[in-house]
Amino acid sequence: MFTRGVLLGFYILLMMITPLSASKNVLIINSYHRGFQWSDDVIEGIEEVLYNTKVDTNFLYMDSKRIASKEYYDELRDLYKIQLKNRKYDLILTIDKFAYEFAVQNYHELFSNEPIYFTGIEQFNKEYVKRYGLEKRVSGLLENRAIEENIKLVFSLMPNIKKLYIVNDKSSNGDDSEPFIQNAINKFERKIQIEYIRKSTLDELKEKFSQYKENEALFFIRFYNDKDGNFYKNSQIASMIDACKIPVFVTDTLFLGKGAVGGKLVLIKELGKTTGKRVLSILKEEIKSPVIEVDDNYAYMFDYEKVRKFKLKVQRLGKEFTFINVPKTFFDRHREFIDFVFVISPFLLLLIIGLVHNLYLRIKSEKLLKERMEFDKVLLNAIESPIVWQDKSGKIVDSNAKFCDLMGMPCPKTKGKKLKDYIKLKSSNSLLKALSEFMVEPNGNKELVLEDENDKKYIYLVNQTEYSEDVYKSSGTVTIFTDVTQERLAQMEKKKHQEFIIQQSKLAEIGEIFSSIAHQWKAPLVEISTIAQEHFYMSEEKNSKKNMHFAEEIMLQVRYMTETINDFQRFIMPSNQKTMFDINEAVRKMMEIIRHNIKYNYIEVNITSKKDSKLMVYGYRNELMQTLLNIVNNAKDAILKRRESGEFVKGNIEINITSNNKEVSIDIEDDAGGIKEENWDKIFEPYFTTKKDGHGIGLYMAKLIIEDKMNGKISVSNGIKGARFTIKLELSGENISS
Repeated sequence: MFTRGVLLGFYILLMMITPLSASKNVLIINSYHRGFQWSDDVIEGIEEVLYNTKVDTNFLYMDSKRIASKEYYDELRDLYKIQLKNRKYDLILTIDKFAYEFAVQNYHELFSNEPIYFTGIEQFNKEYVKRYGLEKRVSGLLENRAIEENIKLVFSLMPNIKKLYIVNDKSSNGDDSEPFIQNAINKFERKIQIEYIRKSTLDELKEKFSQYKENEALFFIRFYNDKDGNFYKNSQIASMIDACKIPVFVTDTLFLGKGAVGGKLVLIKELGKTTGKRVLSILKEEIKSPVIEVDDNYAYMFDYEKVRKFKLKVQRLGKEFTFINVPKTFFDRHREFIDFVFVISPFLLLLIIGLVHNLYLRIKSEKLLKERMEFDKVLLNAIESPIVWQDKSGKIVDSNAKFCDLMGMPCPKTKGKKLKDYIKLKSSNSLLKALSEFMVEPNGNKELVLEDENDKKYIYLVNQTEYSEDVYKSSGTVTIFTDVTQERLAQMEKKKHQEFIIQQSKLAEIGEIFSSIAHQWKAPLVEISTIAQEHFYMSEEKNSKKNMHFAEEIMLQVRYMTETINDFQRFIMPSNQKTMFDINEAVRKMMEIIRHNIKYNYIEVNITSKKDSKLMVYGYRNELMQTLLNIVNNAKDAILKRRESGEFVKGNIEINITSNNKEVSIDIEDDAGGIKEENWDKIFEPYFTTKKDGHGIGLYMAKLIIEDKMNGKISVSNGIKGARFTIKLELSGENISS
């Protein structure tokens, strides 16, 4: 008896749970194509709910955004008849309006007695369902866009707003939203100017909102189909929204984070989850169909970057809201590092204690070392050469009076300090660099150039020797400075003169070679002119204007080539001795030689000087022209380099010649961006170059010619747009100015 009772109870329980555990089949008809984000998000929410249940789903995609003709729907109906002929479903789920209307209109041809559940549409018409006899079989979840609430939200965030644009497309879905939009316009149009846009294109919208207009905003409903019937992808719409220069408010999460500011949004994925839950309830018979509900899943969500860009105060809403695209805090960006620091903090504490103890022992040792290392001050001060004694850390142990005089430091206060703490002269960095090199190679002899406060140079032979003692395990260096200024200046002058002579010799050799080439070129030029003239006089059409024009053109080019060869031949030959020459004439002659090279590189050179003035100087004319040529060519190379790197450089070189009663000044300035400040002191040094294939000798020889051979001055600085080289030369007494 007991066994029968147990079996009966088990059977009744099995019958009760069968609707929950038996496998169910659901046909999902999607109005759109796979990849359409709105319906994909809805389906993602549905599948998340149905994933661990015994519900099998089949999908049909209608692609109604791209094709929506009656002929197309008729063909779909015929195709689905074949596909669904032998299939039985427990429920038909339609996504959005096109699938819903298709299922209702063709229900009796495609299905038998399956219930229909719709989701995502905005309006439900009982009479429409009743017309097809399905009033007891259709249930659904209406999507309600918060149109009026979002307009109120715009007013709250933009209290001074003057105009609101509302965008809705020319589609069936757009028609469903139309009544709600018109009600909102009628309600608010007395408070604000509203422009409702349905007939447009995406390009027209981009153009319309491409300029920022204060106190204007855009309320975007949808825009998948334009006035010409073209269909736009979500990526194209997002690009348009992101390009708008005024705030764009939306009704759902589809374009949040893709250009829209935000608003009171329909949560599309949550709409799908709610739909999935309702489908389960119907399949389990927990609710009786038909039932029509309105989805109320909203959230106030905003893009942080867009809110900050348009300076909107979201707190004015007085609502709970969520930001996306919020910049990460310091702790978020460095979370792993912070966790790592907490893990190793005990070890760091031990390390710090060890370092402090080691520092204490070191200070104690240094104190004992200073007590040990005392020089005989009388002996040190009797020596004429500056001497300094440093420990291995670079601190001054002692020095003689001559060293203190050299460095301008008070001797009693130097002990325990480093040279850099006291050296106030311009040469302090070079001295420290030289001494650091001696620490690497202490037994070598090296020279050091220092300048005093009056810019007078002194050259010292520096001898540095290591010392060490075993009692306290201390070590350091003794440095002796020997003044060799006069000897080295004489050697440097001799070397410069030799380099100038070598340069002169090289130019003379090049001049001789070019003279030979010029001689070979001139003979063919004469032959060309002779042939041209002979052809002209032997031609039957001797008086033809065309032949005369050709002959004149040939003779003009021959004369020009001959003059160019002569000019360059005179230019390349070095000056054997100083002569009196006109700066204006030399500058313009130099530019004539390279005129074509400059012109074909699209560079404009402007030469300005006082009109009808003769600025006569005494020196080496050709060498000065070669110096100017070197500077102009460097400017040309800098301009071309910046162009090759993709920067826009106009290509302009200004040569400005000015004078007073004593000297003439030549300023050469380009627009190539200038010279790095750290290179100013090195640019005239031999073999220093910033060019890939440079030799670093041109500007060095320029300085040698201008300053050593012509008693002038050459300097470099940065102007407004580029580098500026300034050459100053002493004027001769023969200058005249009209």
